[in-house]
Amino acid sequence: MIQLGILLTNRYRLLSVAAILDVFESVNQFYIIDNKDPVFNITLFSADELNKDKAIEFNGHQVQSIHTSATQNLIFIPAFGTADVGLAIQENHKYIPWLQQQFKAGAELACVCTGAFLLGATGLLNGRPATTHVDACKQFATAFPTVKLQADKVVTGDGGLYTSGGSTSSFHLMLHLLQKYCGKDIAARTAKLFSIDMDREHQTYFSTFSPLQVHNDNLVTMAQQRIEADYQSTGTIEELIKEIPGSRRNIARRFKQVTGITPIEYLQKTRIEAAKKLLVETNQQMTEVMLNSGYSDPKAFRKIFRKTVGMTPTGYREKFYMG
Repeated sequence: MIQLGILLTNRYRLLSVAAILDVFESVNQFYIIDNKDPVFNITLFSADELNKDKAIEFNGHQVQSIHTSATQNLIFIPAFGTADVGLAIQENHKYIPWLQQQFKAGAELACVCTGAFLLGATGLLNGRPATTHVDACKQFATAFPTVKLQADKVVTGDGGLYTSGGSTSSFHLMLHLLQKYCGKDIAARTAKLFSIDMDREHQTYFSTFSPLQVHNDNLVTMAQQRIEADYQSTGTIEELIKEIPGSRRNIARRFKQVTGITPIEYLQKTRIEAAKKLLVETNQQMTEVMLNSGYSDPKAFRKIFRKTVGMTPTGYREKFYMG
């Protein structure tokens, strides 16, 4: 039987724990229906003092202390239910040596969404590929510069270490692991039960451009405000920021230092974010969306949109239109 552990970290996101339990309980049920023994022995782990009645919250699954745990075959780290992942890592620092020991003993480690920050803090991901929630990628890259961040990926796996993107990407991670542990038929059966699109490989189209707005550089603030106010203009970036005092070179240098991207990239991301909103919230024709986003060349618009979002404007509307 495969020993499957799930961490109950501080500030864990209940949805990610529930999803893991639901999927692997369902797989066990597949085996029971087929007159076979369940394949996963599921245990919940906590580093804190345990309440004897705590297991009731998790459909009767046993909750054990990491201090008395046996070696697992596979351990899941859930997402954090907080935007302050730095604080979450501090509060869960006690799990780091346990995860390191489990991995050294042969356990595979899989993390959901922002759970990658805790795995990153173990140092085990250094030099390896990883992903996380698309909107947390910049913070992850800053915190763990030696990890090979693949922000567009839904799932990564290397040497028994697995990561996944935004919360629903956890299902793709679990399918990947089910195919490894149980075979393709069980993975496909699970995908059908949970209506999971098995072919999704990128999460770029779930990202939201949320630039840093609070900082101490007034010149950069002026440039940001000008771009955000006039992005619909089809003029160049030079024309948009020409009234801002300072040389183009100085503005560009300070702008990238503060925001992490160039003024041109900022303008493109602002325009594409506006286009995404128009595509899902209005019934404007594609030409109108293009013009109202600041583009005049249909070919260039499609090319930049696809490069930034990961799909065509038409495909994005078909997938997310709210009308």
